[in-house]
Amino acid sequence: MRPLTATRAPVIHRSKPLAGPDADFASGGRNNVEPKFRLRRLWGRKSSAFDPAPSRLSYRLQRWMLTPGVRRGLKYGLPVFAVCAALGGYFSSQDRREAIVAHVHDVKISIQQRPEFMVNLMAIDGAGTNLSEDIREVVPLDFPISSWDLDVEQMRETITGLDPVKSASVRIRPGGILQVDVVERQPAIVWRTRRGVELLDETGAHVEIIASRQDHSNLPLIAGEGADSYVPEALQLTATASSLGNRVRGLVRIGERRWDLVLDRGQRIMLPTERPVRALERVLAVNEVQDLLERDVAVVDMRLGQRPTIRMTKAASEDWWNTKVDVSSGQ
Repeated sequence: MRPLTATRAPVIHRSKPLAGPDADFASGGRNNVEPKFRLRRLWGRKSSAFDPAPSRLSYRLQRWMLTPGVRRGLKYGLPVFAVCAALGGYFSSQDRREAIVAHVHDVKISIQQRPEFMVNLMAIDGAGTNLSEDIREVVPLDFPISSWDLDVEQMRETITGLDPVKSASVRIRPGGILQVDVVERQPAIVWRTRRGVELLDETGAHVEIIASRQDHSNLPLIAGEGADSYVPEALQLTATASSLGNRVRGLVRIGERRWDLVLDRGQRIMLPTERPVRALERVLAVNEVQDLLERDVAVVDMRLGQRPTIRMTKAASEDWWNTKVDVSSGQ
């Protein structure tokens, strides 16, 4: 057995209090120092502890500033508003506005009056002497004139409004020349009215007034109210009756409904309202076979296509009655 020995009592070492940084580390970073100043809320109440969160008003203001519309307004709208306000303040003066307008007008006039923009004369092609004079009368220009002051389209419409003009074009040529190209209406028929004698083209448009029919004896003649509205039909009838030669005197519009073809010796062919050319062809066919129009016939009435009627002259009618009386009396 082992002999009993005395055991040593455990030695307890007491630690010394720490100082400096070690003391702060040992205390777990606790700071027991009371703050000297405390934050106040916006409405004046004292905060018992430090709150890092923003106030409600500050939060709403920040959220409002993050709105895309507000950001664009501050980025673009604010500068534009500032510029507009500055311009409005500058132009609020009547003297400044008048000075700027006068300056702009002077600059505009100085550009328009440059030699390369000036028009010195007007050239008219495709028109006769009388028509050229009429054009210069309806388009009065005081040369030289700036091309900026010329309304070419308005001038073209004015020239086209003349009766003898079928179409026109107006342009400014290099060298300061106002070029007017005109296509005149060609007279196709003579129209005799109570107002006088007029020339019409193939569409019935008015060309000019003439003094006498003899001035255009080579053109066919029409007469009657509303005849100008049926010029194409009249030209067809005239062409159909060309086989009669110089015997044709003209066409007369009756009641603004139909035509009468007038021949020499007072003969007349009364044509129907519908298909007058066809009715005239029938009369000419009979005339070629039987010389109908060479006899003492005053009127050939074709108004009723199923029953043509022939009216004899007064002399022929009297001779016929005299012959009938002689035959009946046995002489």
